[in-house]
Amino acid sequence: MARRTAVDEGPDALDEPWDEEPKAPKKRWSGGGGRWWIWVGRVLLWAFVLVVVVNGIRAPFERFTEQPPATSGQSDDREPRFPQTQASAYALQFAHVYLNYDENSAGGRQEELARFLPEGANAQLGWNGLGQLSAQHIEVLSVDVKDANNALVNIAAKAGSRWVTLAVPVYTRDGALVIAGRPALLEAPKKAQLPQEAGGERDQELEARLQTDLAGFFQAYGNSDAVNLQRFTEGGGITGLGAAVNFGEIREVNAPPGDSDERTVTATVMWKVPPTQPRGTEGQLEQTYELVVVKKSDQWNVRSIRGAVRAGS
Repeated sequence: MARRTAVDEGPDALDEPWDEEPKAPKKRWSGGGGRWWIWVGRVLLWAFVLVVVVNGIRAPFERFTEQPPATSGQSDDREPRFPQTQASAYALQFAHVYLNYDENSAGGRQEELARFLPEGANAQLGWNGLGQLSAQHIEVLSVDVKDANNALVNIAAKAGSRWVTLAVPVYTRDGALVIAGRPALLEAPKKAQLPQEAGGERDQELEARLQTDLAGFFQAYGNSDAVNLQRFTEGGGITGLGAAVNFGEIREVNAPPGDSDERTVTATVMWKVPPTQPRGTEGQLEQTYELVVVKKSDQWNVRSIRGAVRAGS
């Protein structure tokens, strides 16, 4: 087709665009016109879903791993405890009355027992009022606590020529005490069998030296000789036995091997015990001590002294 010219169309044809490429429409931003609020809403929604899912998983896990609450059988520092010291003293007083009776003074025993017994209890607590019993060396052995109100106080006593245990039931409430029932005589505690003591290496050179150094110490220790105690001790604080015994000799020193200037050793000493009567015979008594000794110049001084515990026990 032939192109028309401005002459053919007339003067108005110059105002119309011809052969001009049409302009492409502008691309609008996808977030414009409030669409960005949609994306914010989606983010918040997914955050909410995530929180719900996490809590849903965590809650049963926490319940599974949670420590169970304390039951009534477990101890609680706030719960009242059985007063063992008071009950021991109370049961000990009772045992002195209960384990000593004489048919010639039954009435006096009855009055003394009444101080420990509940109202309406048997006046003699099971004794028929005949015969005699005498017990000595009555001491508390142990306390078996049942609960906050009840316990058995075990008393050791020598009845005649035999040692026995007396189990005394004690009840307490609001600070008050009472004998809760009839006591029971039981056998004395059994004697333990010591394991065989294993022999170990010994520092014989140190043992020989301590035979001399410790002899001076124990001589001063028995007599409470302050001047020589200061000479044979390290640090002070050891005062001695006040001439209750006199030093005899050192029977044995046991020193384990070592090379330090501070050692722990044991020493068996024979003491001479003065007679109690003017013309009485002097006694002898062997005792074993554990000592911490410290080397000072060419002498071993005693830092501490106490009773010895059996090695390996």
